[in-house]
Formats: sequence, C-alpha cells, structure tokens
Amino acid sequence: MKVTVGVSGGIAAYKAAELVRALQKQALDVQVVMTEAAQRFVQPLTFAALTGHQVITSLWDSPDTAEHEASSIEHMDAAQTTDALVVAPATANVLAKFAHGIADDFLTTLYLATTAPVIVAPAMNVNMWQHPATQANLETLAARNVRIVAPDSGYLACGMIGAGRLAEIDAIAEAVLGVLHHRNDLAGETVMVTAGGTREALDPVRFLGNRSSGKMGYAMAEAAQRRGARVILVTAPTALRVPAGCEAVTVITTEEMRQAVLDRLDQATIVIKAAAVADYRPRVQAGQKLRRSGPLTLELEPTQDILAEVVERRRPDMLVIGFAAETEDVLAHGRDKLLRKGADAIVLNDVSREGVGFDSERNAVTFLTRERAIELPEMTKRELADHILDEILALRRPSHVLAESDTTGD
Repeated sequence: MKVTVGVSGGIAAYKAAELVRALQKQALDVQVVMTEAAQRFVQPLTFAALTGHQVITSLWDSPDTAEHEASSIEHMDAAQTTDALVVAPATANVLAKFAHGIADDFLTTLYLATTAPVIVAPAMNVNMWQHPATQANLETLAARNVRIVAPDSGYLACGMIGAGRLAEIDAIAEAVLGVLHHRNDLAGETVMVTAGGTREALDPVRFLGNRSSGKMGYAMAEAAQRRGARVILVTAPTALRVPAGCEAVTVITTEEMRQAVLDRLDQATIVIKAAAVADYRPRVQAGQKLRRSGPLTLELEPTQDILAEVVERRRPDMLVIGFAAETEDVLAHGRDKLLRKGADAIVLNDVSREGVGFDSERNAVTFLTRERAIELPEMTKRELADHILDEILALRRPSHVLAESDTTGD
C-alpha cells in the first residue's frame, strides 16, 4: 500500500524522516511531498534517499532534474494512487489552507484532489495552537473526517512550554495504520460494480437515457479498491475518470451491460448494482435520423431483466446489493423491491430531494434490509460509499441471496 507523507515548514520537519522509516517498517511504500518552507529545514535529498522516490516539491516541472519531468497533471496521479495522506508536521498555515480550500502548492492541491483518508499531525507555537482561528480550522477539518493527531505538551523550540510539540512518531504511524487497516477489510474480495446510465438507440443520433452521472457507482468502485478489493467496474457512458486500480468494462446498452455482468459473474464475490439500467427500449430502431414532421409515437419494449439471470446463476458465497431511485412513497416502494427481488439489501434513494442524488456530489440514502432501515445522512458520495461498504460487510454470512436494482441513486 502507498502512503504520501506531506512535510510542511516547521522545526519538526526533521522528524518526518523518522515517520517515513516507521511506515516503511510496516511494508508501506512512501512518497514524500514537501512545501517550499519545509525545504528550508530539511533537504529533499534526505527523503529521496530514504524512500527511493523523487520528492515532489512543486506543481511545476523541475527543468534541472531529469527524473522529475512529468507534468503537473501527471503529478496528480499521486492523489489517485495514494491510500492515505499524512501531513507531519502540519503548520498553522497548512491547516488554514486545508480548511479554507486554498490550493497554491502541490501539498494543498493534493489535499483537495485526493479522496484517500487524511491524517494531520499539527506542530507549532503554543499560542498559535491555542488561537481561536487555529482551533476553528481544526474543527472544520474534523467535520470533514480528517484525522487529527493532537500535539504533545512540553518544551518547544521557541523556548515556551505548552501544547504544540509534534506528537510521538509511533502515535502518528499508528493513526496511519489504523485508517489503512480499515481500508483493507475487503482484501480477498472481488467486487463487481455497475455504474452510469445505459442508453437505448432511437435512431443513429438519438437515444433514450436517464440522468445518471455515474458518480455514486464510481465512488463505490474507488472505495472498494481502496479497501483492498479487486474491482471490476462495468460502466455505461459517463464523463468520469475510471478510478485507479479498477478494471473497467465499458458498455452502452442494457444488453451490453447484461452480457458484461454475466460473463464476469463467476469472478465476483460481491455485486453492487449502482447503474441506472433502462427499463425500456424502442421496439424498432430507425435506420436514418428521424425528421421533424409532427407528432411521433414510439413503441417500446421491456429490456432484459439482468437480475433474473444473475439470481439463476448465483453462488452461495456471492452477495449482491441493489440501488433504487424513488420519488414517492420511498420506503414502501423500497421494501416492495427488496422483497420482490429477493435482495440482501437495497440502497434506497429519494431523488426528489434537492441537492442530493442525480448530478450532485452529495447523497443521502437508506440502507434497507429485511430487518432494518439504516439512515445514512447527507455527505459526499465518496464518504457515503465507505459507509455503504461498512453495511455490506456487516451482512457477510455463510450463504447469501442476490439482489439487483433497475435504477440508480446517483
């Protein structure tokens, strides 16, 4: 697994070398990112020698370093490939930038771009630590699920005594290992995720589709991969980038998605059906573009019931979770679908709510089983994906019943 260590400009920057060594002893691959101020305390060469990786110090290419010729866009692969970001020491300045979304160097840009867990270990003067602005920034970060390893109290480099000394290296390393252990709980699983909205051609230039952006399905795929699973992402058209480490299978129509799922079903131990599969398609596709000539009547036919075939081919060790988008009598419709489809669980979406669901970065759902209805409140789709995976893992038992949805919550 890969951990990115961010080093900002404080006297405790030299201790980051000890943190790198502590993480390496746990068989972790470490990449170091340094701010400009951090380089005034420790030379990048120190960390390059320890990690065997070129230290990232800027958003821009370094013309005098042959190994550092990748573009700033390529550098952002660090945001997609790291399993955790830990900043030690984290200065008051960096905490403020993180809290307020300022991205003026590589480290702050990486923080905004990554969806991996973030740990910060603050270190600063006691008065700076206790200042209301710093404490407010810490509260903001904590509310965004940033893990804070509080500083110790003692004699500080400035000569004062009090809170602000960088926490013990073992405590910081333990915090990193804690989030990584949580994210590795799907090791050994093969998770198949379907995402996006299928399209059914009306003529060579038009199709029947839906409002699915694919964001929820892609968040599920990324979260599962981060937690150690092998992920097969069967995706209908979206504008999204396939999460790093996922095996992508691109499809367009419901029939193509059906075939892709069935062809790979024997590889999956968990199926998460987050795609918005079209319920109907035109009975006849026009061979040429339809011209405007007055009222148009379309004859539609049902698409394939992928669920029926999945259920027919299920294995006892397989678990499949469905997504359902509803606009009225949400819980009642969700329970009906759960029972009618024989689901282990349905992730139930009320897409009539403003600000969540379709096209949004946020969502709120009900994780519905035969025994319980678990409300998962509004949060980012990436955060929600981990909560859904937690509930899926709680369902693990010797035998499973399969489920699939015909609609999506994203």
